[in-house]
Amino acid sequence: MEIFGSAYDLLIGYMVPFLFVLTIVVFFHELGHFAVARWCNVKVDAFSVGFGRELFGWYDKHGTRWKVSLIPLGGYVKFAGDENAASVPDREYIASMSEEERRTAFIAKPVWQRAAIVAAGPIANFILAVIIFAGIFMAYGKPQLLPVVSTVIEGSAAETAGIQTGDRILSINDKPLSYFEDLKWTVRHNPDQPLILGIERDGVELTATVVPVYVTDVNQFGVEYREPRIGVAIASDENTRILKQLGVGGALWEGVLRTYKIIYDTVSFIGEIFAGEQSAKQLGGPIQIAQVSGTVAQFGLIELISLAGFLSVSIGFINLLPIPILDGGHLVFYAAEAIRGKPLNEKVQEVGFRIGLGLVLMLMVFATWNDIWRLMSL
Repeated sequence: MEIFGSAYDLLIGYMVPFLFVLTIVVFFHELGHFAVARWCNVKVDAFSVGFGRELFGWYDKHGTRWKVSLIPLGGYVKFAGDENAASVPDREYIASMSEEERRTAFIAKPVWQRAAIVAAGPIANFILAVIIFAGIFMAYGKPQLLPVVSTVIEGSAAETAGIQTGDRILSINDKPLSYFEDLKWTVRHNPDQPLILGIERDGVELTATVVPVYVTDVNQFGVEYREPRIGVAIASDENTRILKQLGVGGALWEGVLRTYKIIYDTVSFIGEIFAGEQSAKQLGGPIQIAQVSGTVAQFGLIELISLAGFLSVSIGFINLLPIPILDGGHLVFYAAEAIRGKPLNEKVQEVGFRIGLGLVLMLMVFATWNDIWRLMSL
């Protein structure tokens, strides 16, 4: 009975939240491709949530097969003239098309329309994220902490700079500072760089120069990570905690900023991996996403939807990477076609897709291995 209880807890506690989040993100990604394809008069053969054998589905009035498939770890839109879900052209089928069929084939469209259709997926992910974050901000406001120091860690960069408990940080490098989030953001993206802090202590304004240093820590999922810190904790009480109420415009702007910061953090993290400042062991795969989804779901539906916004940004960004088989790889091919005035050689494209598939599979295996190793280490 304990085995069945554990399996039930795993299913309800982790897999259901994971699939809920992933389905939302994948559906909107593919919906972006689908909507722009329809606008460009491209025939869509199939819209699938999931891969593999179809579980159930239906046809719409345009002849598109909408379906839910067995493996719920992604999805695809298949256009007329595609050989597979990765939008690799089926040359033999295209050659056999009638003139009328060819007019609605994806490959027959001008390069700018094909690029717009491909780019629409990641863009839809970014729009979804902005809407999710904006909706949460409108409904619940944006909690903020005033940058008042409650603790200075012994031996930290802040202690070396002379920062004391009770100090309120007013500015960084002469730029006014209103909230702790802005302090954390600046520190995170300025490792080993001197920061001049304007502080207020007992009504007197002072300055202190602090240099963020990398600190190694472990999060609740057992993932070891490195992060630039100055070594202060910020007070969180009724005197320093503020709930900022936002209207539609303000909430949308904050949603855009949140989306931008996630993209910026992702780019910075990748750069730090290549620079040797971060470990690639921090990369996580489906298992870690399921863990995070299950943990976040325990805090409530809003937190889970917020996670969907974060993952939507991440998936949109990953799909824009210039790797053949991903949307970004297709866009690279279309850019080359626009410059040359004709498509790249079919053999070149085929080799590119094979290399891209290999890279994506290797990344998935590596990330999943990281997940398994962390689970074994717990």
